[in-house]
Amino acid sequence: MIKKIIIGMLFVLIQFSVIAKSSYILGPGDKVEIRVFGQKNLTVETFLSNSGQINYPFFGEIKVTGLTVKQVEKLIYKGLKGDYLVNPNVYVHVVEYRPFYIHGEVQKPGGYPYQPGLTVNQAIALAGGLTERASKDKIYLFKEKNKKTQINASLTYKVNAGDTILIKQRFF
Repeated sequence: MIKKIIIGMLFVLIQFSVIAKSSYILGPGDKVEIRVFGQKNLTVETFLSNSGQINYPFFGEIKVTGLTVKQVEKLIYKGLKGDYLVNPNVYVHVVEYRPFYIHGEVQKPGGYPYQPGLTVNQAIALAGGLTERASKDKIYLFKEKNKKTQINASLTYKVNAGDTILIKQRFF
């Protein structure tokens, strides 16, 4: 029975990892690692700058921001296949995600490391919790791509890397 539970948990974790890998959009501030099996000279670990470009061996500058990890893998695979390698095994992963930001009525406002699956409630916990004057009804989220649009968020709302959370005061 315990063996089945452990196998089930591993399956869920693997599925979550695959979903996160296929849907996470790379952006400035992410630290990525690119590996090609058996080709140490093609391993690159770098922070993505505002330009969104990385310098990759044989290719020079390539733009990776706005792409998913899977898309970057395919891009590098296609570039290496044929001219350089017969069947390259390319692996890309995010070593360090860009931060999300939280301010307003929290104990320790600031930027914090993002992790896939993060909710507003978990973000508040990372920021030391709410102040005694915080409103649980006036929680606003500003998405990284559109900082001007304010979203009314609940404690269970999903936060993405680069997002900003604002917790307002309550009246009483």
